[in-house]
Amino acid sequence: MKSVRKKLLTGGMAVLMLTFFCAVTVFAADGEAAEYVPKMYATFWALVPPIVAIVLALITKEVYSSLFVGILVGALFYSNFSFEGTVVHMIQEGFISVISDSYNVGILIFLVILGAVVCLMNKAGGSAAFGRWAGRKIKSRIGTQLVTILLGVLIFIDDYFNCLTVGSVMRPVTDKQNISRAKLAYLIDATAAPVCIIAPISSWAAAVSGFVEGEDGLTIFVKAIPYNFYALLTLVMMVGMVLLKAEFGPMRTHEHNAINGDIYTTSARPYATAENETVTQRGKVIDLVFPILSLVVCCVLGMIYTGGFFSGVDFVTAFSQSDASVGLVIGSMFGILITIIFYVARRILPFRECMGCIPEGFKAMVPAIMILSFAWTLKAMTDSLGAAEFVDTVMQGCAGSFMKFLPAIIFLVGAGLAFATGTSWGTFGILIPIVVHVFENSNPQLMIISISACMAGAVCGDHCSPISDTTIMASAGAQCDHVNHVSTQLPYALTVAAISCVTYVVAGFTQNAWISLAFGVIVTLVILEVIRRKHKAII
Repeated sequence: MKSVRKKLLTGGMAVLMLTFFCAVTVFAADGEAAEYVPKMYATFWALVPPIVAIVLALITKEVYSSLFVGILVGALFYSNFSFEGTVVHMIQEGFISVISDSYNVGILIFLVILGAVVCLMNKAGGSAAFGRWAGRKIKSRIGTQLVTILLGVLIFIDDYFNCLTVGSVMRPVTDKQNISRAKLAYLIDATAAPVCIIAPISSWAAAVSGFVEGEDGLTIFVKAIPYNFYALLTLVMMVGMVLLKAEFGPMRTHEHNAINGDIYTTSARPYATAENETVTQRGKVIDLVFPILSLVVCCVLGMIYTGGFFSGVDFVTAFSQSDASVGLVIGSMFGILITIIFYVARRILPFRECMGCIPEGFKAMVPAIMILSFAWTLKAMTDSLGAAEFVDTVMQGCAGSFMKFLPAIIFLVGAGLAFATGTSWGTFGILIPIVVHVFENSNPQLMIISISACMAGAVCGDHCSPISDTTIMASAGAQCDHVNHVSTQLPYALTVAAISCVTYVVAGFTQNAWISLAFGVIVTLVILEVIRRKHKAII
């Protein structure tokens, strides 16, 4: 019996090796021919790899391996299951390509510098001093959450900057009020992209304006703000939930446990080492406020510099033409330099300790950097399979028949695409040119509604997706386990998404922003009241 098994095993290995060498030969031959196009290019299969990664992440609660499996599936599809092709595509066109991309490198440098600034503020005692001040001024959980929302709304320049800054400032305060890290992550995430997408002076406005070819992009962006139902209704729902103390889904469990002293609920502590730093007791609130103001001012100056402001371009145009990656790096570098000089001059931290905070800040950002790198690589696999072309074909096919329903359809397509790929900006780039092409000469008002639906859908999908960079940044800012953040915020985001979709149907028929928005707000408040009556309010 053993000899039979041995023969079968040997034969199987031989067949496997023969298949491998044949596949290698075929892939090499294909590479020498014309430009390689995978068999699954521009088909529904292009969206399967991110779907696999997302489903696995939600099931296993483990994000790194889930993202890697999604990347592997994408590489297999691209190479037509060739071993060599899979490995080469995954490594060369995947990890190496995205990590060496200049824009991505800028974002990673910005993260490292911001992590160092946060470490400096903590070490200098600025965060602790703000926590003590806020503890005296803010006496309730509701007040703490409202201040977190307000700070998130005020920092509208960039979603990355928003997530990490709001998290570092409010984390000690929310911890003191026994607010769960999952709830803090939700408040950060829900005031990052949703606020940036309705702020005319933001990196997101600049990105959207650039995709509206042949039109005044910034003017259209401003006109589309009242129709951006997902962003506006997210803010309404968030404030309403805080005031009504209405929680549901997994978040309710997290908040209930937090009131009893467990702000994590699970054993996952991805940022535990960052919480055990020794800090000086001489820190004051100014030691937190001044570095943050310096960062804000320097980042704004950095962004308008890249847009040509100091070469004679007006402020709004410079912001709309800015390179967010380069601008944020320039701004954060000057910000950390000013912070170090400020702390040394005040004799809060010696220069040697300031320098020691730089590698410490780097280490604190490692989980976010790893997840971002995997998420970018997964997007590269999806792009190489022609996801954009597939969505383009689907949208062009349904544009003519459902004009009144098209805003709702675009919202759903945008949400699905952003959820699967983890990128809002990529979704803008795919859908907005299609919308402009369909409506620019027929119905300008419906074009504005549909562009807004595209932006809202992209933010919705980005908000829900575990592979979204903004979602990852929110987890990092709150120092919350990433999968916990995704699973607790998903029911809230999906509720607003459903309301927004119906509201876009109303907008398609009325083509009036205020009637449609009033409808959406009323439905949101009614649903919140139903939730409040169904579930006992959390103290």
